[in-house]
Amino acid sequence: MAPAGRWRCISTNTTTTTTINTTTITTMFDDFLVRAGFAGVGLAFATGPLGSFVVWRRMAYFGDATAHAAILGVALALIFSVPVTLGTLAVALAMALVVSGLATRGHAMDATLGVLSHSALALGLVAISFVPGVRVDLSAFLFGDILAVGRQDLLVIWGGAAVVVALLVWRWAPLLTATMSEDLAVASGIDPRRERLVLTLALAIVVAVALKVIGTLLIAAMLIIPAAAARGFSRTPEAMAVSAVGIGAASALAGLGASYLVDTPAGPSIVTAAAVIFAITAAVTRR
Repeated sequence: MAPAGRWRCISTNTTTTTTINTTTITTMFDDFLVRAGFAGVGLAFATGPLGSFVVWRRMAYFGDATAHAAILGVALALIFSVPVTLGTLAVALAMALVVSGLATRGHAMDATLGVLSHSALALGLVAISFVPGVRVDLSAFLFGDILAVGRQDLLVIWGGAAVVVALLVWRWAPLLTATMSEDLAVASGIDPRRERLVLTLALAIVVAVALKVIGTLLIAAMLIIPAAAARGFSRTPEAMAVSAVGIGAASALAGLGASYLVDTPAGPSIVTAAAVIFAITAAVTRR
C-alpha cells in the first residue's frame, strides 16, 4: 500500500533484506496508481454537477462547514466502532441539515457557518484524542490519502458518485428553477425546501466519499474550483456541469502525475492542478 502523499518510500528490516524484482515493483506501482486515478475521476463525477449548484447558489461556506464536520464523524465512528464512511455521512448530513435549518430562520449565515465549521472541526480533533488504543493519522483525513485507496474504497467512491448523480439528474429541472428564483419555484409548484434538502443530502454523500481522496480541508476546493473554471466558457447549465466533471477529472490525473514527478502530497497536488486550470481558463475567457 502506498504511503500517504509520498511516492518514494524505503522500508528496512534489521533481520532480513528482501529483494523485489523490477516486475513486481512495476505491478504494485501500476495497481495503486490506477486505483488512485479511478478514485479521482469517480470523485469528479460527483463534485462537477454538485459544485455547479454550489457556485450558482453561493454555498461555498456551506460546503466548507459540512466538510469540516467530517472529522467529528471520524471520531464518532472510531468511538462506536462503525465504518468511518458511515460516521462521516451521518455527521455531515446532520451538519448540513442544521445549517440549512438556520438559513431558513434568518440567522446571519457567515457568522453561523464560521462558528459551526470550526467548532465541529475542533470537537472532532479533541474527541479523537480520547479514543483509547487507537493511533490515527489525522493528516490522512485532513488532506486525503488517495494513494492508499483500495478496491473496496473504489466501490464506495463510485457508488456514492452514482447516488449523487442520480439525485441531481432526477431533480435537475426543479433544482435549476429553485436556484434561479424561489418565488418562481413556488409559483411552479416546487417546494424550495425540498430541493435544498436534495442538495444537502448530495453534499453529505460527497463529503463522506471524498474524505479518503482529498480530505476535509480540500473538499470545498474540489467542489468550487472546477465548477468556477467551467463557468467562464459554458453556455448552458448542463454544459457547465459536464465541463466541471471534465476539469475535475483532468485535475485529479494531472495532480497525481505532478505528485509522482516532484514527490509532493497527492491531495493538495490535485487541488493545485485544479487551480492552475482555473487560472488558464480565466485568462483565456477574459480574452
